[in-house]
Amino acid sequence: MIEMVAAGAAGVVGIPAAGGAAYRQLRRWRTARALEIDAPNGIAEQRYVRAGGIDQWIQLRGEDRDNPVLFVLHGGPGSPYAVFTPLIRSWERHFTVVQWDRRGVGRTRARSGPAAAADNTFERLVDDAIEVVEYVRRHLGKDRVVLLAGSMGTMLGLPLAKRRPDLFSALVCTDMYGQMHRNEAVGYRMTLDRVRAAGNAKAVAALERIGDDPARWDLRAWLVKMDWTMKTDPVTPNAVTKLLFPLAVSSPTYRLRHVRHVLAGFLATQKQMFDEYMAYDAYALGPRFEMPVFMFQGASDVLTITALAKAYLDTVEAPEKAYAPIEGASHFAAFTQPERFLAELVTRVRPVTEAGAGGR
Repeated sequence: MIEMVAAGAAGVVGIPAAGGAAYRQLRRWRTARALEIDAPNGIAEQRYVRAGGIDQWIQLRGEDRDNPVLFVLHGGPGSPYAVFTPLIRSWERHFTVVQWDRRGVGRTRARSGPAAAADNTFERLVDDAIEVVEYVRRHLGKDRVVLLAGSMGTMLGLPLAKRRPDLFSALVCTDMYGQMHRNEAVGYRMTLDRVRAAGNAKAVAALERIGDDPARWDLRAWLVKMDWTMKTDPVTPNAVTKLLFPLAVSSPTYRLRHVRHVLAGFLATQKQMFDEYMAYDAYALGPRFEMPVFMFQGASDVLTITALAKAYLDTVEAPEKAYAPIEGASHFAAFTQPERFLAELVTRVRPVTEAGAGGR
């Protein structure tokens, strides 16, 4: 992943030098046109809210303010998902979609500066999230919102849902981490099997050097594993450089200085939170949730292993729960197969909000 991120950074930094600034502006203008919301009861807002003592950026978009609210927790743990807005434009017909750049990330980092290491913890981020969600409820006149947690956002979403179940009508997990150590150990073996089968001696040597025990990895070793896992993903190889960074560069939401903060926050947050996310264990939180729990997982996810995610859901106790594999998807299932993902949101999740479980 170090190589992938470096490549993405080179692309971002190289835009003006390569004479591509005008082309970038054209792409941003076209994207902005495609994202226009002109429905009478629609909403398309960006703003800073005060949470955790700092200004934190949110985006609120939807074609009808009366729709349920979908509050998105991004992964990374420092990869803002607002960059994916063009891919999920269709979701905004059915939900008011709220994106949040967390402490030390993206536009929040651009306004409030890098996150202090002591504050970049899941405990602190849960506190921040509660303040942001409470603001969204007041601003939109909703009692509860749907919580959509993706990838490392699930490490924040689960404790958040447990601490404040009164805020949420449902919890939706995707790219799900259950027990980090087991996920990485299984993922390592799967990746090593793939590169051996492909005869990739360079990858085999790199993986064998770090060993098969995630408990002994430092950040650099983990990034080696992540790099080769993503490069050899059979469904969506190199998703970070093919999706996240190109979308950030063409996004009307992020100016070039914001894109630099997206990259810097991505790298800094991984480093600061490494020990905490490597020790993460969803099972330790207990099985009981007080709201419906849904899991929409890429059917072929090799990063957050599909079988392990499903095994965790099997232990969950909730008023209602459901699992749906997203066919044709690995990691980033919501963004590589947005229409299939939306179908699950509309058929499974939206009825929960309409049944009086907190849509308004």
